[in-house]
Amino acid sequence: MKLSKSFRLLLLSGIAASVSMGGALAQTLSSPAEQAILIEATTGDILFEKNADDQMTPSSMSKLMTVYIAFQQLEMGSLSLEDEFYVENTPTWQQWRNTSTQDRGSTMYVNAGDTVTIADLLRGIIVQSGNDACAQLALAIAGDVGVFVNMMNDEAANLGLTNSNFMNTNGWPEDGHYMSARDIAILSQALATEFPEYYPMFEERQFSYAGVNQPNRNRLLYRMEGADGLKTGRTDDGGYGLASSAVQDGRRLVLVVNGMSSDNARVGESQRLLNYGFRNFGIYDMLKAGQVIDSADVWLGDQPTVPLVAEEDVTISMNKQARRNMTAKVIYDGPIAAPIEQGQPIATLELSANGMETKTYPLVAGADVGELGGMSRIRAAFTYMLMGSAGD
Repeated sequence: MKLSKSFRLLLLSGIAASVSMGGALAQTLSSPAEQAILIEATTGDILFEKNADDQMTPSSMSKLMTVYIAFQQLEMGSLSLEDEFYVENTPTWQQWRNTSTQDRGSTMYVNAGDTVTIADLLRGIIVQSGNDACAQLALAIAGDVGVFVNMMNDEAANLGLTNSNFMNTNGWPEDGHYMSARDIAILSQALATEFPEYYPMFEERQFSYAGVNQPNRNRLLYRMEGADGLKTGRTDDGGYGLASSAVQDGRRLVLVVNGMSSDNARVGESQRLLNYGFRNFGIYDMLKAGQVIDSADVWLGDQPTVPLVAEEDVTISMNKQARRNMTAKVIYDGPIAAPIEQGQPIATLELSANGMETKTYPLVAGADVGELGGMSRIRAAFTYMLMGSAGD
């Protein structure tokens, strides 16, 4: 028999009442962005999203995958920031250099014949958004741009980016080249958490190469407290986009917006949404592994009930107002037939609040329960049929 119970759950962070909430807390936030997603980095919880799984033109936000692979190589020791790469006058260099007759987007101004360090190429991508820097970094790592693009797609699959496909290293518009806002946010979060040694490059505000000093195109760095990345993007198809991140009071939020009408619009909207997340949401330790949540009736056991305990720590991000009215429910098929082993999964804890996707967590047996035998087993079964509970 499927049993469920709503109850007052004593949480580490306070009391959650098992009452339903009115519509006053329903999500009413909107955004002029065509696509947007706001994520709490610590928990992975979604604080806001709009068309987050659309296959969209990511523009230069694609460069985050190029940087991710370089950071991986650095982390593994296959590459170092001091490694030098000689830039040859090849079709690849010719393709991405800007001339008076050819506009190939933002550039680092790397020249054929230059010997450039990996650190400079990375800053040429992160700070200056150089399309030429992406191509040269791909050659330095893989020896061939096409091989590097294959690496990008392989790594996208490893990261679980289900709505991404790369055709080039820099996001230049090309058929079949796309990402979703959710995928960019996942990638951004991975860059911030996996590579603490190299991630600070994203908050550098300017970089000079070939005698040309260029400011970081991410103007959120200059406008918002705690902003420390990540990457702008703009094409005619994609509009103005920004993958951003900020840290305040130890919390990191990751945001992606795309399809904005101007640079001012993308920066202003990014600041507004990040501020919304910091002001209206909090991170709460709800349960600790081993914490007793409730008990379940046992069928033909040497104990009438078995404690239900949390299998793992539970930390969530949620709206501060909604937290006061969160509903907790334990669900299990009961009574639980003996014998029962400690640690055996036997129930589910369901947490729900208005404006938050319902979350479920496994509950396990907190103790061993043996099986009754002989006349005790017969008496318990008869009592249960009469009274409806093995313990009553």
